[in-house]
Amino acid sequence: MAKITKRLVDTAEIGSKDYVIWDDELPGFGLRIFASGKRSYVIQYRSRGRSRRYTIGLHGVWTPETARREAKAQLGRVAQGEDPAEEREEDRKAVTIKQLCEQYIADMEAGLILGKGGRPKKETTIATDVGRIRRHIIPLLGTRRVRDITKPDMNNLMKDIIAGKTRVTMKTEKLRGKAIVRGGRGTAIRTMGLLGGIFSYAVEAGVIEHNPTHGLRKPKYQVRDRRLSEAEYRILGGILREAQESEHYRIHADILRLIALTGCRRGEIINLKWSEVDLEGSCLRLVDSKEGSSVRPVGLPVVEYLENERKRRTGTYVFPGKGLDNAVGNFPQSWRKMFKDTQLWDVTPHVLRHSFASIANDLGFTEITIAALIGHAKGSVTSKYVHTLDSTLIMAADMVSGYVKALLEGIEFRRNTYTLDRQTRRNAIKQLLTESNSRAYLSLEA
Repeated sequence: MAKITKRLVDTAEIGSKDYVIWDDELPGFGLRIFASGKRSYVIQYRSRGRSRRYTIGLHGVWTPETARREAKAQLGRVAQGEDPAEEREEDRKAVTIKQLCEQYIADMEAGLILGKGGRPKKETTIATDVGRIRRHIIPLLGTRRVRDITKPDMNNLMKDIIAGKTRVTMKTEKLRGKAIVRGGRGTAIRTMGLLGGIFSYAVEAGVIEHNPTHGLRKPKYQVRDRRLSEAEYRILGGILREAQESEHYRIHADILRLIALTGCRRGEIINLKWSEVDLEGSCLRLVDSKEGSSVRPVGLPVVEYLENERKRRTGTYVFPGKGLDNAVGNFPQSWRKMFKDTQLWDVTPHVLRHSFASIANDLGFTEITIAALIGHAKGSVTSKYVHTLDSTLIMAADMVSGYVKALLEGIEFRRNTYTLDRQTRRNAIKQLLTESNSRAYLSLEA
């Protein structure tokens, strides 16, 4: 037992099971530490011969001081013969999915719902989650009581989303903006994952005892395995060169080219800041990627491009928008128009990222090296890996980006660079490399 203070709350250890620290000044007042790391304030008391526990609320919404005052008030009611836990239980019986979702959204926007890596969810993630809640979950389940939801209900919900029962076209807050909600397999899988998190939130809040999504069988993701062939890379190079001659498309073409040369996600390049560009270290030090902060080694073609652009561009962003100091906009519309009515009509920025990784695999690099190059979740040790083996990774980035650059410029490799034996093939590629400023760079013969 100890007095519950902010210092105690912040330093309380997380165990393998939930446990309670009781306050030594106010009997019955306690701090519950969840195995998940969350903390909530509770009171314990006896009513009509039974021991009852009442949850005041989560730490963050409540402070130790405000929770202590609430505990005194509720314990005062108990002394007068009332039963706060029973009253709340009766109230919760009527909680609907819509009410639960609205409270979840409020806590998520307040930074109390943690996402990947134990970090508060990003604004973009929050916007996506809110969209799925309002466009799929609430329309199909909003009026149902939370405590009545069963696993068969979850199966039916998933089937309804896959079948497109929530398909609709909605206006958005943007001028002339609209959102086309189609449903489908991928949407269903992600929505059920989100709903599982919402029900876990309800369990921790004491609304229900069990999560009805546990054990739910979900369809597998359809793996996107589209990659560019060497001939398609040469076609892409021609499309980008033509687009770079247009004032309207030039900056978007440069973004696509950089994605092709780095394997980065499109948002990482669109929102790239000069403060994240380390030309001396030949890497991008991304502050806030999908996997959190991430260090990406980049090849010499990328370094040279950024060096040239740095001389003539000002502002915060590598690819600035018009007017204010912000990132360029309208990228999705531009790349779709660039590829429309071409052989690459189905190519997306993700295809370029996947193709970069595939080229690295063709050249014989290991999975951990490829993960480090593209900042994949499998490369969770990326930052440490870069700092201990930076020269090896930079050499890998040189080879892959140099190879892609050559393809974009129309180079056709001789057939003897392709053999069934991967190591022999890699050695053949290495023979095409020459030294330039102590960096491997492609000098290819058509």
